[in-house]
Amino acid sequence: MTLDAIASLSGTTASQQKAATTVDYESFLRLLVTQMKNQDPTKPMDSTDYVAQLATFSQVEQSVQTNTKLDQLLQFSILTQATSIIGRTATSADGEVSGKVVEARITDSGVVAVLEDGSELLIGSGVTIK
Repeated sequence: MTLDAIASLSGTTASQQKAATTVDYESFLRLLVTQMKNQDPTKPMDSTDYVAQLATFSQVEQSVQTNTKLDQLLQFSILTQATSIIGRTATSADGEVSGKVVEARITDSGVVAVLEDGSELLIGSGVTIK
């Protein structure tokens, strides 16, 4: 499974995330050029200030990319955990719902196990998987 497929679970793709980062980078460059054009000629901005701004932006961009990768890793982990319960017996915290898991779905609420009898069980605190 590709990272795009995993990222699509959260509603975004890697190309969309890259496009958002590119737009941010282009906006920053436009702002920097505008700032250079409109600076006071008697008090020009020091080149070290520009370098500092570029370094700061680079750090922010790297943080955004790291967060994107961590989100993809989390989605992959959730998908792996969901597939690992198929064929096993799930029991609700109160013991009222129990059965063999035939399907696992990932929803906004979390992983939902579909049991043989058609009932659904949200996997969460207190649920037992055997």
